[in-house]
Amino acid sequence: MAKGFRIQASTGIHRGDRDYQQDQVSLLSHARHKGCLLAVLADGMGGRSGGRKASDQVMMTAKQLFDRFDPDTDDPVSLLKRIVEEAHIVIKLTAVSAEQEPHSTIAAFIVMPSGESHWAHAGDSRIYHFHQGKLVKRTLDHSYVQSLINQGELTEQQALDHPHANILMGCLGTENDPPVDLHMVPKLEAGDTLLACSDGLWHYFSPEELASTVAMLTPREACEFLIQKARTRARGAGDNLSLVIVKFDPIL
Repeated sequence: MAKGFRIQASTGIHRGDRDYQQDQVSLLSHARHKGCLLAVLADGMGGRSGGRKASDQVMMTAKQLFDRFDPDTDDPVSLLKRIVEEAHIVIKLTAVSAEQEPHSTIAAFIVMPSGESHWAHAGDSRIYHFHQGKLVKRTLDHSYVQSLINQGELTEQQALDHPHANILMGCLGTENDPPVDLHMVPKLEAGDTLLACSDGLWHYFSPEELASTVAMLTPREACEFLIQKARTRARGAGDNLSLVIVKFDPIL
């Protein structure tokens, strides 16, 4: 592991005000290589059985491929692409036994022992990179409202309340291959934090609020606080929500 920081991490998940949980989140530490970890988050869609089956398939695919991954010889970008591609295929196969067509988002990031990090996402689950309480980078959603933002027709704030805010332009399990956006952080540093979360969480916070929360609290405390605050702000109409926080603290 790169010197100069220690890793703290936590996950959080809540059903919100829905009847069933379709989000899934996992944080995997490599069994054979210290300092190598994979965070995966999936927001399933497609009824009680379809959505949960879809997000379950993302988790199982990620674990199976990560178990076989060797950070000394294997390419992390290829790993992330394979997770997306194979989960997409398996979700399409599960559609036969599901009550509705199963789909899922994915937001995944890997941290290598060298300190570099690679991301992949499809859909509207997000990954954020913060440093010392400031936003460095976040993913852009594969959604209808994000396309309007990109064209200058909507602001980020207007998009939150748009009637078509939940329409995705791409995700796993659809007829078309999912869009896969990739990003690399060449070197994580002390003071950095990576956060992945579903729209059931990020919908209720500005990037500045997220940045200050993860800066001031431990990952476990931040997960608990953000879930509680999102639940309050949802006012009884909250979606499933999930998040994973990995914090790189300076060694004092």
